[in-house]
Amino acid sequence: MEIHKRDEWELPETLRPQQSRFSFDLQTVYRSAVLVHTEASEDGYTAQDLGTERLGSGVVIRSAERKLVLTIGYLITEAESIWLTTLEGKVVEACPLAHDQVSGFGLIQPLGPLDAPPLERGSATSLAIGDKVIVVGHGGERHCLEAQLIARREFAGYWEYLLDEALFTAPPHPQWGGTALVGADGLLLGIGSLFVQESQANESFDANMFVPIDLLEPILEDMIALGRPRRHPRPWLGLYAAEQADHVIIAGVTRGGPSDKAGVRTDDVILEVASRRVRTLPELFRTIWTSGEAGIQVPLKLSRGEETLHIVVNSATRDDFLKKPARH
Repeated sequence: MEIHKRDEWELPETLRPQQSRFSFDLQTVYRSAVLVHTEASEDGYTAQDLGTERLGSGVVIRSAERKLVLTIGYLITEAESIWLTTLEGKVVEACPLAHDQVSGFGLIQPLGPLDAPPLERGSATSLAIGDKVIVVGHGGERHCLEAQLIARREFAGYWEYLLDEALFTAPPHPQWGGTALVGADGLLLGIGSLFVQESQANESFDANMFVPIDLLEPILEDMIALGRPRRHPRPWLGLYAAEQADHVIIAGVTRGGPSDKAGVRTDDVILEVASRRVRTLPELFRTIWTSGEAGIQVPLKLSRGEETLHIVVNSATRDDFLKKPARH
């Protein structure tokens, strides 16, 4: 099995971290990052959108005396097999341990000794705009990037995802999924999630979005023990939404999901949710989630061409549509 497909590229030397600029040992940080190679089920719910073979990074963390790998959840969703590769090239089989739909974190359990040091966790609250950070992917110095924090703000994803505060860095890492965001003190501050385009002063540029590590601490022990956080699941409608002018439009529906079954269609405009006007993605998601727990009925007022429709969607739990990992 080929698991080093992404090792053939490298970042320009001018973008890489220089040891003289940091007080901690960069090599130790580099060794904490592992390659995550996942093969997911062909008949899984996410195969069409995410593919069946997924490559990204993860970072070794410690909980009590246990070594785990923290990554971004979409890399391990519905995974049938996971292989971890250390900086030195050692390959270890692993299994998905947990995926938190709210934060987006994924947790992996190595099934053998993992010769990689755990990275100590810090707090992203210490970061200020303009601060120097390192984006660490598997592969050592040539796959690591010195960047700056350019923004911290709310982020809404079209797939029913919302962070009250996400971290944005530039320049972007070209293979961002599961990368470690490391502060100038050498501590883990976030996990790479997305490639995005930012705008500042009427200028657009590329950046990465990171999930702050602070979201992990309250849920880590539950993820280890239960495979999920100990919270009631949010109502999930199985829709993809986008903002257009001052309204929200349906960009797609998940095949066989709640919205699909209720008759919601692509290009429908969402006017109201439970009799409340919504104009932005955060308004849409928060209105749905504050209506109750997964399983509630969610009334939608839609515009479809010249028609105004009232459709009730029977919400569900997103995880119920996904293949579950075997617990080890």
